Amino acid sequence: MWLSALLALISGAITTLAFAPFDIFAIALITPAALYILLNKRSIKQACLLGWLFGLGFFGSGISWVYVSIHTYGNTPAPLAALLTLIFCAALALLFLGQIWLYRKHFYASHKVISFAVLWLVFEWLRSWLLTGFPWLYLGYTSIDTPLAPLASIGGVWLSSAVVIAISLSIAHALEAQTKRAIGLAIAIPTLAIMVSLNTPANWTKSSGEPIDIAIIQPNIPQLTKWNSSYLAGILNKHYQSTEPLLGNKVIIWPETAIPSLYPDVAEYLAPLVKRQAELGGSLISGIPSMVPDIEHPLGRRIHNSIYNLTQDTIYHKQRLVPFGEYVPLQDTFRDLFNFLNIPDLTFSRPKIEQQALLQVGDYQYSTAICYEIAYPELVRQYSKNADLILTLSNDTWFSHSIGPDQHFQIARMRAIENGRWLVRSANNGISAIVNPQGEVVHIAPRYQEAILEGKVVPMQGLTPYQRTGHWPLVTLYFLILAFIGWRNRRVPLTN
Repeated sequence: MWLSALLALISGAITTLAFAPFDIFAIALITPAALYILLNKRSIKQACLLGWLFGLGFFGSGISWVYVSIHTYGNTPAPLAALLTLIFCAALALLFLGQIWLYRKHFYASHKVISFAVLWLVFEWLRSWLLTGFPWLYLGYTSIDTPLAPLASIGGVWLSSAVVIAISLSIAHALEAQTKRAIGLAIAIPTLAIMVSLNTPANWTKSSGEPIDIAIIQPNIPQLTKWNSSYLAGILNKHYQSTEPLLGNKVIIWPETAIPSLYPDVAEYLAPLVKRQAELGGSLISGIPSMVPDIEHPLGRRIHNSIYNLTQDTIYHKQRLVPFGEYVPLQDTFRDLFNFLNIPDLTFSRPKIEQQALLQVGDYQYSTAICYEIAYPELVRQYSKNADLILTLSNDTWFSHSIGPDQHFQIARMRAIENGRWLVRSANNGISAIVNPQGEVVHIAPRYQEAILEGKVVPMQGLTPYQRTGHWPLVTLYFLILAFIGWRNRRVPLTN
């Protein structure tokens, strides 16, 4: 049991190697299979422990960048930051414990392979919304640079995950059963998946206009000085000087919270730049905090993390906020307790309007996602149906030189495939890039330095199959499968 426990922890930890920046796809096929095999002939309690240890390794390795945010930019002492990161990962690992408990308690008597695979996928879906969601490290993302990538246009990252876990568990079943049928399935499933993927149409969507000139400003503002008001003038001046030579009939984009101040406080300074860009027929887009009066709010106003099209006075407010990063849940109770996380006084609120208008930019409409929001497949899908392209602004400086920015960018690329749209990503210190509807990186800026990235994107209209149906067909199928297997197993006794 001790060896199994160690192997479960290691298997979870090395799953990170399947994701960016390592991109060792084979790992995603090995580690779920390893966990499945480790659970054989274990009691329910033993299986739950192995599931939790796998989850601890999975999240402890995969989201290690949380430590960087808490320690480096939250000024939290290293031991305390490590403890907080461990607690966070241990709590997330409880989802794996719950997944394995259900598997071992109710679905172990028969159809084990299918049950294990489907429960894995159900819990990925669960992570997309439970307690506002933590939609990170879905197995489907590991397939983005493989021949399986086009499948995301059919069923989103959800279908990609289903294919990865199906291949992985077919391998496990072949090793376990060692029958011709099991070996045949282990060969047939990946072969069929690749054949379907290679025959998936490359373009579900079509051009809706002429190419748009894009210029992305990557200012590389240090996070430790960004919210210090004494640096505001210098930050404004940097953006002004970087942008002025680029003015013209193009879309110029600044990253998330590029201006760390409420817009009315800087509008006068930016006015000449904005006016000149509008006169030339171009647009200037920036992430800037905004304030909206609200008599129902305890403070009488809401502060939003927003995207402004400064030249057309259109705006989008961020809807999915990062707990303890952008706002404090139950703030009145816990604000003092979490002061060591160094959250700026300018904490954000969610907008009261759930469905906002698309961001109007010239003659086109942009689907917008601020930082963490790009990780929500269904949110981006809903906003991209009638959009001409996807725009995401981010500030991954919080993650420093960790693996976080690479994972974040990998997620953004998947949104381009799912929605059949060009994707433009502007980030404070990278990864700033332009991605085509097949998820391929067309232009990318150097990281961790000041840069300007220019390129063209094509506005697109039309719907991919995933945009038409969303995740519900797959989720419904999962629950029907579990219901059937649960019904078949209801009379089969299980021992603890």
